[in-house]
Amino acid sequence: MSYFMVDIEADGPIPGDYSMVSVGAVLVDDGLARTFYGELRPVSDAYVPRALEVCGLTREETLEYDEPSDVMRRFADWIAAESDGRPMFVSDNNGFDWMFVCWYFHHFLDENPFGHSSTNLGSLYKGLVKSCFQNFKHLRKTGHTHHPVDDARGNAEALLHMKTQLGLNIKLS
Repeated sequence: MSYFMVDIEADGPIPGDYSMVSVGAVLVDDGLARTFYGELRPVSDAYVPRALEVCGLTREETLEYDEPSDVMRRFADWIAAESDGRPMFVSDNNGFDWMFVCWYFHHFLDENPFGHSSTNLGSLYKGLVKSCFQNFKHLRKTGHTHHPVDDARGNAEALLHMKTQLGLNIKLS
């Protein structure tokens, strides 16, 4: 099984009515060097200006991005090339990130290479330290910039720390 830390940026709260404007992923291994990044043209006319401001984008910039079907095909191909066994989707906020990635894969490719499951990094950490009141974010080394590769890398660093320093029983690539 290969673990992929994924992060997305969107111009609104839900897929379809709003758009995923960028997606980043990091294969979780010792080097964290194998990454994917894509910028996606909006799929609807609706957007929340504040959502774009958070990641430093304008609507005009996103309208110049690549066709979503092309980005999702490249993402699926990258996942297949980097996977050793079944790919596993992991995210800081998988309730948000997963719904966009899953919707986009099914909408544009009719299948999701991650299947029907995802893992929430925050929940994993809470279980590991046996406290619903703890947060993993202090384990990141890479700053949280709202660029999806930076954010995925920081979260992957936290997962590696959980494995090497806190005893999480997980087999990573």
